[in-house]
Amino acid sequence: MDTTVIILLILAALLVIAGFIGLIIPAMPGALLLFGGLVLAAWAEDFRYVGFWTLAVLLVLTILTYIADVVSTAFGAKQFGASTRAAIGAVIGGVVGLFLGLIGILIGPFVGAVLAELTIRHDMAGVTKAGIGAWVGMILGTAAKMALAISMIGIYLLKRFL
Repeated sequence: MDTTVIILLILAALLVIAGFIGLIIPAMPGALLLFGGLVLAAWAEDFRYVGFWTLAVLLVLTILTYIADVVSTAFGAKQFGASTRAAIGAVIGGVVGLFLGLIGILIGPFVGAVLAELTIRHDMAGVTKAGIGAWVGMILGTAAKMALAISMIGIYLLKRFL
């Protein structure tokens, strides 16, 4: 195998790893990094094993990760009686939580949702329930994104090695 191909495949693997990290961290375009890594790997091998149709399927799965993220957060929030503002607050709280480490990543969405919901209503039980709903939605969205990402890698590997 040519040295250039090896370097490109290593870079592709790093992009895939960064993509997985980005699926958990709200501020990173995880699915796009993952997709970019898979495209780079296919390109490094001149699309001999993974071609247009496989990449098209992977692109659709990439798009579905973003849809899953938005829909799950909204669904979780709405199921627990949260407003759209709480769902947006959960996303902002997740981004702010990045700067506070793992604890911030875990509680940031909840705190963001609660603070946003407090701007429209003042009963603490309802506000707390809305915060939990937005947080649960984000967790479910992350799980859905991870499942889609694993599917993307599985499809790529099946096409590449079978």
